Amino acid sequence: MRNSTRSGVDPFIVMDVMEAARRAEEAGRHIIHMEVGQPGTPAPQGARDALARAMAEEAMGYTVALGLPALRRRIAQLYGDWYDLDLDPERVVITPGSSGAFILAFTALFDAGDRVGIGAPGYPSYRQILRALDLRPVDIETAADNRLQPVPGDLEGQDLAGLLVASPANPTGTMLNRAAMTALMEAAQAQGASFISDEIYHGIEYEAKAVSALEISDEAYVINSFSKYFSMTGWRVGWMVVPKDHVRVIERLAQNLFICPPHASQVAALAAMDCTEELEANMAVYRRNRALMLEGLPKAGFDRIAPPDGAFYVYADVSHLTGDSRALAAEILETAGVAVTPGLDFDPVRGGSTVRFSYARATADIEEGLARLRRFMQDRGAL
Repeated sequence: MRNSTRSGVDPFIVMDVMEAARRAEEAGRHIIHMEVGQPGTPAPQGARDALARAMAEEAMGYTVALGLPALRRRIAQLYGDWYDLDLDPERVVITPGSSGAFILAFTALFDAGDRVGIGAPGYPSYRQILRALDLRPVDIETAADNRLQPVPGDLEGQDLAGLLVASPANPTGTMLNRAAMTALMEAAQAQGASFISDEIYHGIEYEAKAVSALEISDEAYVINSFSKYFSMTGWRVGWMVVPKDHVRVIERLAQNLFICPPHASQVAALAAMDCTEELEANMAVYRRNRALMLEGLPKAGFDRIAPPDGAFYVYADVSHLTGDSRALAAEILETAGVAVTPGLDFDPVRGGSTVRFSYARATADIEEGLARLRRFMQDRGAL
């Protein structure tokens, strides 16, 4: 039986790294996980308690396609709390994770063959989802001088139907300030390109608050998720905010593609939004881990890094060590027992000389991982 050409997407390399780490653990090894972009904490206790109560009282059947009205209203309130915006809850759409939101957004905005710009390095699934939908991802090679974020000049001559940006970004953790975000939105508008803002790491910021595209214009799709700040990766619940005249378009697609987001996850997500004390305790761990990484990675020989503004990643240039980041990651896992992600996941052209470190796990794991990395580099003669 034949396969479609659209199905020929690349593997998500970090998932392969996770599987290799799992096999090593199954064989009895203790692996430090610096590969996966996943909080080491569970969903907030209040979220789990709320779901337990609901499961005792409700059937957990279908919800409406756009999501629970109470959750949509609470998310609209969040935009008031975080960005001082008066957001109409009708514009909020609950989705099966941010991945479901990307599928909905790309399907609603673009036709087969359209060119959609994405920053490189960037989250690899953007590229693969676009390909699976018969769209053409256009890698925009970002510069270190621009902190690996796109700038308006990068869009010249690209003939884009859309532009997707992420701030804070994965894998770099860098952010766009208001002026930079505004300039990109205006540059996209000037060539008739739809603007999509991936804001799933909002809430995980350090020196400055992340800017939402909605602070600048309502003519954008904004995508977010409960996976990162709210520590609910496996629950697969996210949201998007769209222009008012796009809501019905998204609703029709959501009805047919997904029916609705998981009811149980929506109940937990609603409660999670009021678990501020627990969520901010998680942030204290990320701040401590970030400080450890910025001090410890250079001591371990990974000194070509930019301090992340947000998220929980450090993206390192390892061109002085290798041109094959996948082989280096495999060597680190085998020798040091530390799982890291090859940069090839994020940048197919330049990623052979970069790796991503995640510091989302417990502080004790980060300390042990840094010690192992230092010993690895010493034994390798790189220190």
